[in-house]
Amino acid sequence: MAESTPLNTAWLKANPLPDHHDNVDKNGRGRVLVIGGSRRVPGGMLLTAEAAFRAGAGKVTIATIASAAIPIGIAFPACAVLALPETEAGEIAPDSADLVLEEIPNHDAIVLGPAMIDEAGVRTLLADLLPKLPDDMFLLLDAFALRAAADHVDAIRERGAHIVLTPHEGELAAMLDLTRETVTADPLAALTKAASTFGCAVMVKGSTSHLMVGDTCLAYAGGGFGLAVSGSGDVLAGLIAGLGARGLAPLDAAAWGIWLHGEAGRRLSETMGPLGYLARELAPLVPGLMRGVA
Repeated sequence: MAESTPLNTAWLKANPLPDHHDNVDKNGRGRVLVIGGSRRVPGGMLLTAEAAFRAGAGKVTIATIASAAIPIGIAFPACAVLALPETEAGEIAPDSADLVLEEIPNHDAIVLGPAMIDEAGVRTLLADLLPKLPDDMFLLLDAFALRAAADHVDAIRERGAHIVLTPHEGELAAMLDLTRETVTADPLAALTKAASTFGCAVMVKGSTSHLMVGDTCLAYAGGGFGLAVSGSGDVLAGLIAGLGARGLAPLDAAAWGIWLHGEAGRRLSETMGPLGYLARELAPLVPGLMRGVA
């Protein structure tokens, strides 16, 4: 088992953010495609999209169910929106892959999974997309897409140098076919198994979050229990994807994302209180946090 290295400002300064020149345009800053959403959670995509922008991405496209596309576009006019076919239950239809694949060449990073609650549909969509993604596409799997990852171990390993998995303990247990109690008892052991199995960057969220890639293991203890709120994980996914779109490798993008997410939570706990702040209040703090490390 790898020994953990603290994820702190010293580590971040040694692994800095990309230095974009003054003449860079929005395409050069990075383009993120967020795939997800459902009728039950139609606004969850807005959290991921805003976080990607706050992390420095220049363009964000939201691919979601057709009935939510126009309201989302109005709520967040900076985003492009791709309306996807939906099932009677209000989920992205499994046959949406061709539309998504047409959109992918215009992006540098993809997030799949936020606000989706149909596990079978996610499995089908992931199976159709994985073999056809560009080899160097930054891909983050979140939420129900993580539960589907166990069906695609070989495909994930083949492109592991460009993939990030962001499970909490329950999702990590599902990925490894373990009980949640087993993972909770020793999350670092489960994380080590997951990193070895999937061959990519994997984190496990908790009071101390760990991130592992190969023999490298980073540990971030901070943020506070106020981060355990609906939408918090959607924000984290957007931060990591935005950083990946800017050119960071999965390890660096995930590490920066974990730290920015946690430090935003810490600041809100100091200014508002340890409980009661909203996930949507995290992302606006990110630009200042990034500047503070420079």
